Amino acid sequence: MKKLVLFYNPVSGHAAFKNKLDWMVEAFQRRGILVVFYRTRKEGNEAFIPFVREVNPDGLLVAGGDGTVHEIVNLMMRGHLDLPLGIIGSGTSNDFATYLGVNADLEAYLDTIVSGRSRRVDLGLVDGTYFINVASGGAMACIAHEVNVRIKNSLGKMAYYLKGIGDLPKFRYFPLKIEADGAHYELETFLFVIINSPVVGSMKNVARGVAVDDGKLDLLSIGKCSIPKLMSITADLIAGKPVSERENVLHVQAKSFHIESGISVESDIDGECGPMLPLRIETVPRAVAIYC
Repeated sequence: MKKLVLFYNPVSGHAAFKNKLDWMVEAFQRRGILVVFYRTRKEGNEAFIPFVREVNPDGLLVAGGDGTVHEIVNLMMRGHLDLPLGIIGSGTSNDFATYLGVNADLEAYLDTIVSGRSRRVDLGLVDGTYFINVASGGAMACIAHEVNVRIKNSLGKMAYYLKGIGDLPKFRYFPLKIEADGAHYELETFLFVIINSPVVGSMKNVARGVAVDDGKLDLLSIGKCSIPKLMSITADLIAGKPVSERENVLHVQAKSFHIESGISVESDIDGECGPMLPLRIETVPRAVAIYC
């Protein structure tokens, strides 16, 4: 009998996943799969690494939002747990799972997991921390951490948008210097993102040519422009139209980036507050296998 370890966050999203545990047990049991549960803790989950080694499963599952996926990926890399990972999106934001399309039909996805079909995807690495989807800096970078948990669980993604709209008067452009595989760029911007997939902040298809297994990451930054142009770019993003070829938008693909600014700028790594600039970001090619 195959064994899987499920790493689940009991409070992610609307804190409702724990009510689906019996459904998960039945769904996998019906498929002849034994699932061993690991409930995450706020104070840290380093014990997950020896737990997985003791259980010796055929694969891993994660249930939660982007932050929970970020955490298990870092545990897997630090613990050298090279096992395929299944993503059950149940958080406020599930960008990477959305890009892979794994949760559109959960029963079909469980069949995929049982079959063992997977693909290897790249990761990013910044200051010793891995990210699976996005590293960003500037305006809105840490909005997710400033939103009250109770409001976030009640309003979902809308809580982020409301907080962002409320902070619009505070947005300021800042100087950015970028080195990407030896090429140099300078611009005034209020936000940059380095992405592994084209789904960011629940906005789909933000750039053309983005792939999770091409050994590169993609940087997007909106340069200083008029309010009407900024609103037009934002409207395209919300509508799911790629903006990588728009005027005032810098799009660079590279294996490594060095990013700095003349002022204090904080970063965000997969929805978690990251280090202040400067940042050195590297691609780790085909680092993790994902059931899909």
